[in-house]
Order: sequence, then C-alpha cells, then structure tokens
Amino acid sequence: MPERYVEAGEGMIVRRVVMRARDVVFFKGVVEASEGLAAVYAESGGDLRVATPVERVSELDAMLDDLCAELGALRVGD
Repeated sequence: MPERYVEAGEGMIVRRVVMRARDVVFFKGVVEASEGLAAVYAESGGDLRVATPVERVSELDAMLDDLCAELGALRVGD
C-alpha cells in the first residue's frame, strides 16, 4: 500500500513524527497551542504529519526536537 502524505500548500513544510498513540493528544495540544506555529494531522495512530509555514520551520524543528526527546518519539525523513 502506498504511503499517504498531507498535501502542503505553497510556502508550507511538512515534518513526519512517529510516536506512541497514547502521546498524540498531548503532542497535538502543545503544538497547536503555539500561536499558529503548526497544524498536526494524524495519518493513523501515532503516525503524524506536522505542517508549518516555511518561515517558521526552524522554530518548529526546535520544538519537535524537544517534544520527541521528552516523548521518545521519532522524526522521520526530514
């Protein structure tokens, strides 16, 4: 089965994060509370896509590094 991807609009960057399904609600809450930093899309369980405007990608990457370390999550294919 082919892998599915979130369609990112022009000027958007998408990051993929894989984590335990039980951590998704916490992760989404933190990211989406960050004043327009990014939107989180669940592919299935803990397989997530995180989309951000290109001008905020370094801010998102720093947040993802911290959250992934805290939750034992993995960033895939940046």
